[in-house]
Amino acid sequence: MTSVYDVEPNELIEKASEELKKVDEVKPPEWAPFVKTGVHKERAPLENDWWYVRCAAILRTVYKLGPIGVSKLRTKYGGKKNRGMKTEHFYKGSGNIARKVLQQLEKAGFVKKGEKGVHKGRVITGKGASFLDKVATKIAKSGRVEKKEEKIQIKKEEKKEAVRKDSPVEVKEKKEAKKKEAAKEEKQEKKEAKKEAKQEKKKEEAKKEEKKEQKQEKPKAEAKKETK
Repeated sequence: MTSVYDVEPNELIEKASEELKKVDEVKPPEWAPFVKTGVHKERAPLENDWWYVRCAAILRTVYKLGPIGVSKLRTKYGGKKNRGMKTEHFYKGSGNIARKVLQQLEKAGFVKKGEKGVHKGRVITGKGASFLDKVATKIAKSGRVEKKEEKIQIKKEEKKEAVRKDSPVEVKEKKEAKKKEAAKEEKQEKKEAKKEAKQEKKKEEAKKEEKKEQKQEKPKAEAKKETK
């Protein structure tokens, strides 16, 4: 069985927040739409269901780090405050929100008070652990289904490509393209052969003219010798 550690935190918190909406003990207070989550924040959360998201996140934190109390949760959900030209300082998050969330989760039976050595605070119960583990298994199953669907789609695309490659239309197109390329090559070869034939004719004509000139020059040279 998959656990919280086998799933991405964001997906787990998102799905767990949706499941917490079905729990009667977990409900946002009246001041939830107007309050900031800490001194370092400038505005209230934009999401309407941010309370359930915070409950799911704190439940996961208790699962991993319990026993944990309000002070450590305030540090976890704190942040730096923008003070204009001054340097930023870290401020803890709202303690009232963390306290109310822990109280609601305790009423629902997901957490309880416990001790481990020096540390005191809330610890996850069997109900809370099974709740998160079930959500994690659902996420894992949905991920496996998505992977299977992706593999099926890839196989279908490969089959389509194979059919396209073997289709008669493409075979004809390829043959025609090859014929066109062969015709172009033949034309180029013919042109080159013609050029070579012309060049050879010109060379032969030049040789004939040279021979004629030589024949004409011989009697002239003999006549000059006789006059001498």
